Amino acid sequence: MIFAEPRFGTAIIDERDLAGLADANDELDRVVRELLSRRPDIKMLFLVGSCPSEVIKLDLSRAAARLSREYVNQVRILNYSGSGIETTFTQGEDACLASLVPELPTVHDDAPSLMVVGCLPDVVEDQFARLFKTMGIAGVAFFPPRSSRALPAVGPQTQFLLAQPFLGETARALTARGATHLRAPFPFGVEGTTEWLRIAATAFGISAERFEQATQLPRERAQRALERHRERLQGKRIFFFPDSQLEIPLARFLSRELGMTLTEVGTPYLHREHLKHELAWLPSSATLSEGQDVEKQLERCRAQSPDLVVCGLGLANPLEAQGLTTKWAIELVFSPVHGYEQSADLAELFARPLLRREKLSRLADEERACS
Repeated sequence: MIFAEPRFGTAIIDERDLAGLADANDELDRVVRELLSRRPDIKMLFLVGSCPSEVIKLDLSRAAARLSREYVNQVRILNYSGSGIETTFTQGEDACLASLVPELPTVHDDAPSLMVVGCLPDVVEDQFARLFKTMGIAGVAFFPPRSSRALPAVGPQTQFLLAQPFLGETARALTARGATHLRAPFPFGVEGTTEWLRIAATAFGISAERFEQATQLPRERAQRALERHRERLQGKRIFFFPDSQLEIPLARFLSRELGMTLTEVGTPYLHREHLKHELAWLPSSATLSEGQDVEKQLERCRAQSPDLVVCGLGLANPLEAQGLTTKWAIELVFSPVHGYEQSADLAELFARPLLRREKLSRLADEERACS
């Protein structure tokens, strides 16, 4: 699961149904029944397929409809695929939120409202809520909410910002409900966060003076915190393998705010409309690649011999064994990295592997000197 807080529990059906030793629907009914008997406080339940229905031999959409009738007025049961077969594992979050959009209530007044879309840690959500309030945008809704019983309303007066670049289906579903997408850079680093907030402020008629007052202190604090990481990262060459769809905004942050050189930025899927601002901010020297062609990407990576490689777990150890320094891409998905206060933490995630490599090199030199 990719969600940012432990608001979700999981119950897993045993693999014996795949071996034909049990009826899959009976097993699913049993797990749901036991789960709800132990946790009657559950008000929303997702049936998540790790593979397409043709593979697991279980139609989860029909199962969700059947179980919803059985537990009507007790729990809302939805389904989605979390397989990540088409592009990447972050599809799971997108599919989950898209499945929730039809459940959102409809706005019944004409007052404009702002919705922030994408799973965020509670501390980051609280920081953004305070910033929006200080700017003069009250009652900002976050989707998903902290409680399934507090789903935000949506309608023609709703405007929404994406907090994650991989929420294409969710954005389409919200637009179909009448909401307007405020296209913006993503809130990674000082620059991205500032422009993300500024686009919302402009849409809601907030003056430039009030926006400056609301953002000045956290912006300056974040800029100071980035200084110590810039010293270590500036001029270092970095290669991104496609993994999570976070690659382009992160590359922009590293290039523009920390002075890193982008050798190649690979992403599983390039949504040009959602990333319009980010693409405009990338240096023209950066090579972009879309999709998985691992052998060719490995060849280019080895030939370029970058200072740092961002990749999945399966590539990290082999590349380390070949002398390259790696950063696990998945850590960037699970860590609090959005907003001003997390800018230095985000930079440190990239600085840490380089520091580790330096320490190991020093130890190796000391051992050689002693021998």
